[in-house]
Amino acid sequence: MVASGRKRSRRAPVPAPASPPPPPPPPQLTSLLAQLASSVTLALRFASDRDLLLLPSQSLALDPLLLSAARAVSRLLALLPLHLQTLTLTSLSLSYHFLDLPSASSSSSSSSSSLALPPDHKLGAALFRLAHAAPARAVARRFGLPSPAVAARAFYEVCRAAADRLAPLLDLAAPDRISRAVPGFCALSLPNCCGALGYARFGAAAATAQALVDADGRFLDLSVGWDPAAPPAEILPRTNLATSQSIVLANAPHGELIGGSVPRYFLGPASCPLLPWLVTPYTADSAAADADHSLLSKESIFNHVHAQGMRVLEDAFARVRARWRLLDECWNGECQEALPYVVVAGVLLHNFLIRCGEPMPDEMVVQRDADVFADFVGDKDKEGERIRDVLAAHLSLLSRNQ
Repeated sequence: MVASGRKRSRRAPVPAPASPPPPPPPPQLTSLLAQLASSVTLALRFASDRDLLLLPSQSLALDPLLLSAARAVSRLLALLPLHLQTLTLTSLSLSYHFLDLPSASSSSSSSSSSLALPPDHKLGAALFRLAHAAPARAVARRFGLPSPAVAARAFYEVCRAAADRLAPLLDLAAPDRISRAVPGFCALSLPNCCGALGYARFGAAAATAQALVDADGRFLDLSVGWDPAAPPAEILPRTNLATSQSIVLANAPHGELIGGSVPRYFLGPASCPLLPWLVTPYTADSAAADADHSLLSKESIFNHVHAQGMRVLEDAFARVRARWRLLDECWNGECQEALPYVVVAGVLLHNFLIRCGEPMPDEMVVQRDADVFADFVGDKDKEGERIRDVLAAHLSLLSRNQ
């Protein structure tokens, strides 16, 4: 006999007790965050409304601080319960047009409008960015451009236009360009000198530039985009100046000095080799070879005058950097490809302002900290040594007669 059994009923699982909701933030904290958000909003509104009344340096210094404060407040507000978060975030809602960057889609769609901007509008925006190292976001806000992408595109368009239209200001082969440089260096006791050649690094040492300037600090030749680790002795023979100097300096009259004749030449730094057309200073080993070496030797006198001549190049680089602060900013990635064009534009604008007689603004600080390059080590050109010795003897005689 099989006994009949009853089915056991299954009991429903007992739900775990719900965790209590987190306690609401203290009213004092909520009130404090609301006041903080309101203060940041007022500061953003002040910067936006008074942007044109502030100095560019003041506006650009204030911008990242306010941006950082607004983002920090937004992160704090996001930790609040939703109903409090909504109430408090209304005080920052008006400031998002000031802070938010456009998305990739909006940037690509608005960048095409760059070509429709008036030329003077693009020029003003580009000069502002070049002079103050302003980010594209700040340029777009200050000049009412649709997006930072439009501001960036307008900037590079202006740099290309400057390089094309102002190129004659950097033409070494232009008539009388070299001969007009000679009197300025003669006033520095450097007869028949046509320019000072040197090197500088731009873009926080992203690229090296080789430049030739006259005694007024006007650039006569420029080659930029070289590897910042490359020594000048390797850069020089690969530039157009090295191949064109024989044509530029050809058929020029020699200067007749006591001890021999001196052709036209350029001053060069100790990091370059001594050549018949590039006169570099005496180094320690060559000066020590003179039996009469002293503080008043002809080598030391020549080096002193040579340094004065090279100072015009250092001043020219310093003025370009002081006037166009973007050139000393860090350029990374794809931006490095555009750096040479921006440097060329800055140099051409520098020449244009010299031609117009535009002085450096009084508030601009010109720092003459020259980049350091290792001295050249190698064979010396015999004709270059002769020319340098003739110049050194001439300067030594001048110093005795003074």
